[in-house]
Amino acid sequence: MNSRIFLRQNFVSRFIPVRSLRRTLTTAGGKSEVDIIDNIVSRIRSENRTTEHIVAFSGGVDSSLALALTQMAHPASTRAVIGLSAALPTAQLKLAREVSEKIGVPLIEVETSEGESDEYVANAGMACYHCKTALYTALSSVVNHVESTSPSGSLTLYNGTNLDDLSDPTRVGLLAAANFNVYSPLSELPKTDVRRLAKHLSLPNHNHAASPCLRSRLAFGVEATADHLRKIERGEDFIRSTLSLPVEVDMRLRMLAGKKAMIELGDLRGANIIDESKEKLRQAGIDNVLLDELQFKSWDLRKFKSGSEAKVVEIKL
Repeated sequence: MNSRIFLRQNFVSRFIPVRSLRRTLTTAGGKSEVDIIDNIVSRIRSENRTTEHIVAFSGGVDSSLALALTQMAHPASTRAVIGLSAALPTAQLKLAREVSEKIGVPLIEVETSEGESDEYVANAGMACYHCKTALYTALSSVVNHVESTSPSGSLTLYNGTNLDDLSDPTRVGLLAAANFNVYSPLSELPKTDVRRLAKHLSLPNHNHAASPCLRSRLAFGVEATADHLRKIERGEDFIRSTLSLPVEVDMRLRMLAGKKAMIELGDLRGANIIDESKEKLRQAGIDNVLLDELQFKSWDLRKFKSGSEAKVVEIKL
């Protein structure tokens, strides 16, 4: 049974510096799943000889694979940590618990404080940086525990950043990871290989659609308040349930300027799928949910667009 530890305290950043992966990036094309896994596990084992290994976990396929491989390298000293906030959907937390239990790693649930940051709430392009900073700062509670229980204890932090993430100039959360010396065991793997290895390891979320935080649904300048995030979660739950969307289909409810709601659907097939989906939602009472209950001014539906609605133009690592 999963061990879940709830930590409620103010956190101080006291991370032990560790080496992030710095090498020429190559894809895993042409190698078998076993070869790739063995290579990454061996690298994790040889490059990180600390006593504790903590994976920043979201329940998504990237951090799930990072967790599984880290656990294979350090089976007795690997744990997962997930940040609890209004930006984490309830369904995602449930999935994270299931996946960590499947892998066999204790899950530590830590409340994070990004919602107290004016810069995060402003959602002016750097919200992801402030969110990740709050997460990695919260993980220092684990450092405190290690140091208090073992004077010689040391810690390596991991995340699920993959090769495709590194080529995206808008992922400002990578700056926070660099600031905290977080190790990225998947940084040589494109997303397709991440899913390939996750499937090979029978991870239950290997084919799930990407699951970024709820804040990513907010348009630039729309404040990342707990109320806005709850509205997004409520609306998405209704839409996914009404349309009976499989787990591998992307869906977002965007909150645009002027309290406009934009529904986005991936895997659109058929010439009339948008109109058909709109009609099905109307018949199910989406106006009651989005307009009356959640107080949006209007709503529409379009093809899915990947990425956050509140991006900066470019970052440099």
